[in-house]
Amino acid sequence: MYDLVIIGAGPAGLTAGLYAGRMRLKTLLLEKMSLGGQVLLTPTLENFPGFAGGVATEKLISSMRKQIEELGVEIKFDEVTKVMGDAEFKIYAREAEYAAKTLIIATGARPKPLGVPGEDRLVGRGVSYCATCDGPLFKDKDILVIGGGDRATEEAIFLSSYAQRVNIIHRRQSLRASKILEEKAQQNAKINFILETVVEEILGRDRVEAVKIKNVKSGSMSELSCQGVFIFVGIEPNTAFVKNQLNIDAAGFIMTQEDLTTSQEGIFACGDCRKKSLYQVITACAEGAVAAHSAHKYLLKR
Repeated sequence: MYDLVIIGAGPAGLTAGLYAGRMRLKTLLLEKMSLGGQVLLTPTLENFPGFAGGVATEKLISSMRKQIEELGVEIKFDEVTKVMGDAEFKIYAREAEYAAKTLIIATGARPKPLGVPGEDRLVGRGVSYCATCDGPLFKDKDILVIGGGDRATEEAIFLSSYAQRVNIIHRRQSLRASKILEEKAQQNAKINFILETVVEEILGRDRVEAVKIKNVKSGSMSELSCQGVFIFVGIEPNTAFVKNQLNIDAAGFIMTQEDLTTSQEGIFACGDCRKKSLYQVITACAEGAVAAHSAHKYLLKR
């Protein structure tokens, strides 16, 4: 029986583990893949406080892991499939079952697909959701980045170091990215912007060869040749395993109170799996601290 089980080991879960360890709670951190989660798709964090010029993501996650291990927090790699209970909780996973007095859900999110014809068929054949993973495969190629937020703009800049040409396609008249990122992209000679445009279909027989695009104002259709399509149009939360346990919104995000309590007493949520206004590493870390603090307060009242 653990005092606390944290499900998910991205920045939110790792920070929750750090605070739980300092509170001397008997804590287990469960992660299905690798520590760090979705943040590992970005090689460098430029907006994490205290690191002028940015910090390598793997270095930051490695340091966080060392911190929590020094505090005696247990880490296991296992995928949770179901959670049951109320006063005490049973966590069912692929490899084992675990018991806890309280839970923190920090399972993060995954890239959202575009949902157009050709996308599923050509994943791994020119369609990608990870520039860090696949960027080197597109040296001197023409590629598209779909999206207009921070992630899309960051990845377009990263991909420009490999590609011959990067076209950013965004449905609105202007990007949603922070101004400093937008300025960097605009100053990059390899990056071109195709705004007020959406991708209707990804074309290609065995590999990506082109996309069919539509101007949202005029409705005109055209084809644009390319060898790679990188999609950054949002995220989907990893919350299917608690959809019958907790109150979640239509998109699957967990609904929480200010102290990160959920609809189930004894269960807290933090990071990209919860409904909020800003999805950033720094906010995930802050929420991890709050969730651990709230879990500790809950345990003291038992």
